[in-house]
Amino acid sequence: MRHHSVGIVGVGNMGLAMALRLRELGAELHVRDIDPAREALAIDAGARRAATPAEMARRADAIVIAVVDAAQSEAVLFGDGGVAGAMRAGGCVVLCPTIAPASTEAIAARLAAAGIDTIDAPMSGGPARARSGTMSLMVACPDRVFARWRDLLESLADPVFRIGERAGDGARTKLVNNLLAAVNLVGAAEAIALAERVGLDAARTLDVIERSSGQSWIASDRMRRAIAGDLAPRAHTTLLAKDSALAIAMAAAAGVAPRLGDAAAATFAAAVAAGHGGDDDASLLAFLRELEGRPR
Repeated sequence: MRHHSVGIVGVGNMGLAMALRLRELGAELHVRDIDPAREALAIDAGARRAATPAEMARRADAIVIAVVDAAQSEAVLFGDGGVAGAMRAGGCVVLCPTIAPASTEAIAARLAAAGIDTIDAPMSGGPARARSGTMSLMVACPDRVFARWRDLLESLADPVFRIGERAGDGARTKLVNNLLAAVNLVGAAEAIALAERVGLDAARTLDVIERSSGQSWIASDRMRRAIAGDLAPRAHTTLLAKDSALAIAMAAAAGVAPRLGDAAAATFAAAVAAGHGGDDDASLLAFLRELEGRPR
């Protein structure tokens, strides 16, 4: 990739994977996270710590925002010590969290007023694919901005999906995708729970599903872990609960009431309320077992 000074705010599972990827490619990298232990992992790989997002903005040409939600994004961009007050005109913010399209549009407008470009670029694929540069990015930004930062985006992701120029269309695409992921995951958990209920071996049933018409990537990925009892969080249940709720809100604003989407979002909300929010979202199988009165 061309020489850029890049910052990443938020070095959780995805942010750290992106940081390690960029360091591997030789990028000058700056990181900031509220958890010093996460920062330390990136610093060990050669990144430099920024004490505040503003300090990062004074060093970096582009800053990747990899926090959880719109509130956190707005805080690091526009709060005390935020990016927007310190970044020079012509800088770029790559907005990766899954947030509402209206939030993306509002953030892009505020940054534009400060002379800062925004790339609406929600991500998908998980930490392992982020680390290898094979996750996907759903990118919406003006053509001139895409041309300038294409090498950075393609260093982080393959494929990079060019959605269009309108801010918010990356977010819209990600919410459509994640609503389907939520539907698929709830359906897979229900199917495996049913298999167990009627006396089938869960792992063998999943073997059949993976080679048959019921197969989906998220079912294979999550149900393998769920059957093994491995709920160490790669993707917390709270994330798809948030994303499916945002998708339902987007649908409602468009005058659409997706029935399966509503059911999936309600299931995720119930799983979080039952205490599974901090678990991997493979915990939906455990949650459905609990609803039937069986142990985890």
